Amino acid sequence: MSRLRGKIALVTGASRGIGRGIALRLAQEGAIIAVHYGRRRNEAEEVVDKIVQNAGEAFTIGADLSTLDGIHGLFAKSDEALRKRTGDNRFDILVNNAGIGQMVSLDETTEQSFDEVMNINVKAPLFVTQQALLRLKDGGRIINLSSFVTRAASPSVFTYSVSKGAVDTLTRVLAKQLGHRNITVNAIQQGIINTEMNAGTLQDPLGQKSAAGLSTFNRWGEPEDVADIAAFLASSDSRWVTGQWIDASGGSHL
Repeated sequence: MSRLRGKIALVTGASRGIGRGIALRLAQEGAIIAVHYGRRRNEAEEVVDKIVQNAGEAFTIGADLSTLDGIHGLFAKSDEALRKRTGDNRFDILVNNAGIGQMVSLDETTEQSFDEVMNINVKAPLFVTQQALLRLKDGGRIINLSSFVTRAASPSVFTYSVSKGAVDTLTRVLAKQLGHRNITVNAIQQGIINTEMNAGTLQDPLGQKSAAGLSTFNRWGEPEDVADIAAFLASSDSRWVTGQWIDASGGSHL
């Protein structure tokens, strides 16, 4: 497949989990991938190695997205890397995947825990997008990672749920704002996915049963389930889809 041949994609938080799956899938479609990581350089380099082994092209960018300085650093590195490869710093696809989860109720929430989630889950995609729009080509794609907790109330992940609600709103506002540039903006609302974030739940037999039971398919999701949707949203096939929240929970809480 080569729906994205000649396209360049920046995927945040791409060293593991869903971000890794999306990076590999977009590379399979022919895109050049900027694999962002926060701390896990070795894992990010492994993603690049796998892409290259499959005749793709990718490079890593390390940056702390919890601060504006870190976000500016992300794009300084991206600009340099892209100019070396293409002679230009512009790209086509932004995937705002980097995020953190917390099993924390409202009663347990502290200022520190709140700020930690909001910095990565809300502030980062907002300001990453702000800087990306100076470089994103007309006709480009923005894909945000949200969660099904924005429609299925989950008090045990209170701040996380609030942060993903903000991502949904960000998605719709951006879609309205960027329509004149033919840039589509959509969010993927994933359910329980087999990632490190959910390892505690999926390593416990009762947790496995509960997670699988949420979906009408009686299983939890894999990163590839989300990555395939991202590939569609990144391609020209999704040109008439914008401002949408795509449920990717396997029919959870129907």
